Amino acid sequence: MGAGQSKPEADEKVFQNQVPISFAPDVVNQLSDNLETTETTPQRQSLIDSHIRARIQGELEHLKREEEDVRQQIEHALEKENLDREKNMAGDASANDGITSGDVKTSAALFGDLEEIRNKINKYHAKRDLSEYPEVQAAGSVLAECYRRNANTSLNCWKEVDTFKATVAKLEQEYLKSL
Repeated sequence: MGAGQSKPEADEKVFQNQVPISFAPDVVNQLSDNLETTETTPQRQSLIDSHIRARIQGELEHLKREEEDVRQQIEHALEKENLDREKNMAGDASANDGITSGDVKTSAALFGDLEEIRNKINKYHAKRDLSEYPEVQAAGSVLAECYRRNANTSLNCWKEVDTFKATVAKLEQEYLKSL
């Protein structure tokens, strides 16, 4: 109701131009050239390209920020889960009165074990020190020098090898007697 007219409009009025309209040929040519070519001008194309690049760069940075946030959330959740698991396992080990068959130790206990292993390694390296055994050290250096001189004919060092073996065997015998 009221949206349309109640009477259809039958009288259409058309006005005819009494004066002929004419355009200059240059204007007509320019308008027809603009209609035929759908190419954009280089300035407009560079503007469009820079706008697209800016939007892509902005979206890329937005995605990187979101990815970093998700990564941090995952790391935080995994860290919390690992700490909870470690606490539960450490609680199980203390409930078993120190029995550690297959149980996970706390970080402090692991650092203590690591320090103990380092001390054992240092003691082992100290035992390997040949400064207490000058005869073995001398025979070893003579043998090494012979091998350097005879790089292609190492069989020429058989005397030095026998001397080194005899010195080591003598040292082994002394060690076995000390036990």
